[in-house]
This record gives sequence, C-alpha cells and structure tokens, in this order.
Amino acid sequence: MIGELHSIVLDCPDPDRLASFYEELLGMERVDNEADWVTIAPVTGAPSVAFQLVDPYTPPQWPGQLVPQQLHLDVKVDDIDLAEKQVLALGATDAGYRESDFRVYLDPAGHPFCLVILDEDA
Repeated sequence: MIGELHSIVLDCPDPDRLASFYEELLGMERVDNEADWVTIAPVTGAPSVAFQLVDPYTPPQWPGQLVPQQLHLDVKVDDIDLAEKQVLALGATDAGYRESDFRVYLDPAGHPFCLVILDEDA
C-alpha cells in the first residue's frame, strides 16, 4: 500500500452550505470551518469529506457530459423512500433516474449522488 484515503474533496460555490447538507445526509461533524474550505468527518475517524470554494464554479451536468461529473457518492440507506423525503427536504434535487436498488439526486451544488439499497448477500 502506498497510502490511505484521507479525504474526498468536492468543488463548490458555497462550502458552508454544501457541508451542512452532507453533515445531515451522512451524520458527520464539522472539523474544519474556513470561508473557502470546510471539512466534515465521522466520529469513527474514517475518511473525511471536504468542500473547497471554486469561483467561478460550473456544476456538472448529469446525465449529459457537456460538463462531466468527475465523481459521485453512493449513500447506502435502509429505507429509500424515507431517505428520498429527507434529502429533498435538505435541498437535494431529484435527477429523475431510478432503478429498483438506487435513485439519483443532485446536491445543492449540482453534484450527482445516489441513494442505494445494497443486497448484503450479494
């Protein structure tokens, strides 16, 4: 092993707002809070998620690739219908793509993410 994952960083126009969204979505806590950089992390010490100010910021266009997504997060949930209501209340947008085991949304900065139900036996 060369190294270990320390953090995942998302470019965005408002680090505070996007960090607040993901704090609620992922149950993490803010550990660094600057005007141009906010980091949230789980209490377990697993890798953190950071939000970096980019100005001007151009959100990815999904599903098209005119402005391609460069990553997306899959968030495992137990009840996808309940989780959908919760993420929409936090400010997510339904991207309109659904399968039986996942649904795609856009966070407040336009990054796609999925709510997924995983078959633990698979």
